[in-house]
Amino acid sequence: MKRYTLPQSSFLLLLGIVTLAFFWILLPFSGAVFWGVVFAIVFAPLYAALLNALGNRPNSAALLALLLIVLMVIMPLAMIAASMVDQASAVYTMINTGQIDFNVMFQRVIAALPTWAISVLERFELTNIAMLQEKLTAGAAQISQATARYAINFGSKALDFLVSITVMLYLLFFLFRDGRTLSARIKRAVPLASRYKKPLFDNFITVIRATVKGNVLVAMAQGALGGAIFWFLDVPGPLLWAVVMAFLSLLPAVGAAIIWGPVAIYFLITGSLWQGIVLALYGVLVIGLVDNVLRPILVGKDTKLPDYIVLLSTIGGMALFGLNGFVIGPVIAALFIAAWDLFANADEFHGE
Repeated sequence: MKRYTLPQSSFLLLLGIVTLAFFWILLPFSGAVFWGVVFAIVFAPLYAALLNALGNRPNSAALLALLLIVLMVIMPLAMIAASMVDQASAVYTMINTGQIDFNVMFQRVIAALPTWAISVLERFELTNIAMLQEKLTAGAAQISQATARYAINFGSKALDFLVSITVMLYLLFFLFRDGRTLSARIKRAVPLASRYKKPLFDNFITVIRATVKGNVLVAMAQGALGGAIFWFLDVPGPLLWAVVMAFLSLLPAVGAAIIWGPVAIYFLITGSLWQGIVLALYGVLVIGLVDNVLRPILVGKDTKLPDYIVLLSTIGGMALFGLNGFVIGPVIAALFIAAWDLFANADEFHGE
């Protein structure tokens, strides 16, 4: 093992300290920096095409790329967010004024239950229907109100969101313009042999592009389809639930079914048979088909990750890192698999 001299060791210690200090300084804008890097990687082909079309003028190409991203991504998201806040406020008001009464809804469900279902409740010592009704009604109301409050709070923090977006776009301009130089310097600084760095960096870029591209497209499709059927069936706040289903669809396999499934069951139990059957069939054959068909094509095919690894890494990433985890989780999983593949195939680690 190589032994470092005192000056070398001191410099490495200093390097570690200033690196940690630098990341600490960036911590308040970690989300903006993270998504700036992600957008730079995802839209790098767009910037390259613009750079070529504009005759190798990096500043103009970067500005035009930012303008297109604002028009194609930022503005539509802002409009959807504004509409979602309006519907969340309306749903919140309907809950408080009693127009949406979970107590009445639960009574309908209990009244429609067959005798054997009541027997099951009794077997699990849930015979006090009134108490169970009170708990479940209160829980449903709390969940709905929490969802509405979160959307309203999101609207009240528009200034913080605007600052983060500004920082992200400012950083994105320089990442577009100087991205190749920065990535080359990072690759050179990483203390690994070239035969290890290339596959790891390639995996990193491929997984980010595939994860964002695949998950976002699947989320948009499932959210739009779910909102459309809720609007058709006259469910209150269809846009609000469309956005919630879009976020939940970031979780492979389960996702949007967490929302439309209980609604379909409620329709069936309370006697709205055609609404329940339509929603159940639509959820399985249309919304579910989007997840089962598009996600493996857009995510698993490019990342070469098994479906169960995509599922576990996405759920684990979102549990640890919040919304950013739907990108961070699969990236870590892909780097884990790539690193172990390199280790398993490297002769110097096995004495061969």
